[in-house]
Amino acid sequence: MQETNGKAIAGLTLGILSVILPYIGVVLGIIGIVIANKGIKEIGETAGNGRGIAIAGRVCSIVGICIQSLLIAFAILAFILFMSVDTTYISEF
Repeated sequence: MQETNGKAIAGLTLGILSVILPYIGVVLGIIGIVIANKGIKEIGETAGNGRGIAIAGRVCSIVGICIQSLLIAFAILAFILFMSVDTTYISEF
């Protein structure tokens, strides 16, 4: 019985972490995609186990990058809107 490819497991782990961890999830997602793709390539060459795990890692990494990118975009937008608020009316009360 062959063991599951280690890169497939690492790719899935990084993909899950990219969904869960705020802000650094983008970096973890990119690393997860690279490692999962290497795992898929190795599994294809050696006929090993773990192809589904590697694909799940790639999908989770892509979803994590999308979620974290939206989170960062909303944070930047909120900061810009917060800085553009005119506070002169607030001080009159």
